[in-house]
Amino acid sequence: MGKIFYIAGKSSSGKDTIYRRLLEEGVEDVTLFTAVPCTTRPMRDGEQNGREYFFMDEAGLEELRRQGKVIEERKYMTWYGPWYYFTADDGQIDLKDKNYLMIGTLVSFMAVRDYFGADRVRPIYIDLDDGERLQRALNRERAQEEPKYEEMCRRFLADAEDFSEEKIREAGIEERFYNGDLEECLGRIKAYILKEISENA
Repeated sequence: MGKIFYIAGKSSSGKDTIYRRLLEEGVEDVTLFTAVPCTTRPMRDGEQNGREYFFMDEAGLEELRRQGKVIEERKYMTWYGPWYYFTADDGQIDLKDKNYLMIGTLVSFMAVRDYFGADRVRPIYIDLDDGERLQRALNRERAQEEPKYEEMCRRFLADAEDFSEEKIREAGIEERFYNGDLEECLGRIKAYILKEISENA
């Protein structure tokens, strides 16, 4: 039986880069598959539909709700209106013989864990100093064709509540992966994934 390794962390902690690297490189002889989440937010520069997210409108989300295929969803009141992020049970995940990598928030991690079972869903929490995160967020936003600084600030402040120490404990997260050095962090995560898979073999 396979496992889902679920990456979570505050905005600009580097979790998206780590997610992409793990999917591209795999972990030794282990191939990691993914279940792409969905969102109603606009696509950012450099993103591709079906890679970072499936981008759809609220009508598409409502149809999935009607079919009972939404595992979890979150609504964010942004500077530009409501944006939804959600995970759908759309046939992407088969835990019989495959291991998966997913990415999201603590709330989405807990919903996926509760849906598939704690023995099948393992957290990978990415940590980073707040000052470094803010600088990275500013650099990334400046590189956009149309920077959205208000939304950057909203997300940064919201993370303080969404990823409070109390909520991290409630999610049952015991191990953190500090991303001060990307290669070192990736090495630790790969070792963790191999250990978890070998224990399940």
